[in-house]
Amino acid sequence: MAKVVVGQEHVIEQLLTAILARGHVLLEGVPGTAKTLITKALSVCLRGTFKRVQFTPDLMPSDVTGTTVFDMHAGAFHLRKGPVFANFLLADEINRTPPKTQAALLEAMEERQVTIDGVTHQLAEPFVVFATQNPIEFEGTYPLPEAQLDRFMLKVLIEYPSEEEEIGLLRHYHQGFDPHRLDLAGLAPVGEPGDLETWRAETASVTVSDDVLSYIAHIVRQSRQLVNAMLGGSPRASIALLQGGKALAALRGRGFVIPDDVKELAHPVLRHRIILQAEAEIEGVTPDTVVDGLLGQIPVPR
Repeated sequence: MAKVVVGQEHVIEQLLTAILARGHVLLEGVPGTAKTLITKALSVCLRGTFKRVQFTPDLMPSDVTGTTVFDMHAGAFHLRKGPVFANFLLADEINRTPPKTQAALLEAMEERQVTIDGVTHQLAEPFVVFATQNPIEFEGTYPLPEAQLDRFMLKVLIEYPSEEEEIGLLRHYHQGFDPHRLDLAGLAPVGEPGDLETWRAETASVTVSDDVLSYIAHIVRQSRQLVNAMLGGSPRASIALLQGGKALAALRGRGFVIPDDVKELAHPVLRHRIILQAEAEIEGVTPDTVVDGLLGQIPVPR
């Protein structure tokens, strides 16, 4: 990945964590921070099919899932598959499209299947959705409903690169890097989609002590009792912390989860699930500061 992406190691690790844990990712960052490049490069490294959908106000659900069309020569209907039939789907600016089209992703994300004209079609495995949204522009957007936000395992914030990384990025392009020709950058697959199933099985064998399980439960349950929040983490958030912690431990070469794994994932798991009171937002409170407070209150198991 470093052959084509300068910096962003933490972001890449979180994306790999979600892939290993069978989760979907909501990426938030201003334009030009390599959101598309990172996801496209990941698909190349895992030799998976990659599709990108630019979400717009006039996008229809069938533009995402596909539709049945009549073949005049064969005299029968056949399925014209939409971009959702891919291993890695980049839903660019997902908050630019109306709720009806956003909802078209719900069944696909949760059930790994879509229903078109009453017929259910299984999606490819692995199937991971990377959805992006711009944190600055809110004109003409449709905020994601809580039900859909909860289906994203992680919300990953992509920040601007450091000065050193940005100079390295400029040097990269000065030397001829073309983001549209990743093969020329020496990016090569390191595995197949079938290998990913093997890696996921190994991740599932990572052990978690009762103390760490209790720590996860305390963090999520405490998020539901916050004075300045209308909504806290659901049980799906607890599961995401558990599965994500196991994936992160495996990525770092450990066969067991430690509290630091849980603490590191608490922000991307909870920041989009904690809905703040309007008064708290006016005062400048953010979900991340709330999570910081939670982690500071709950005793860490030894």
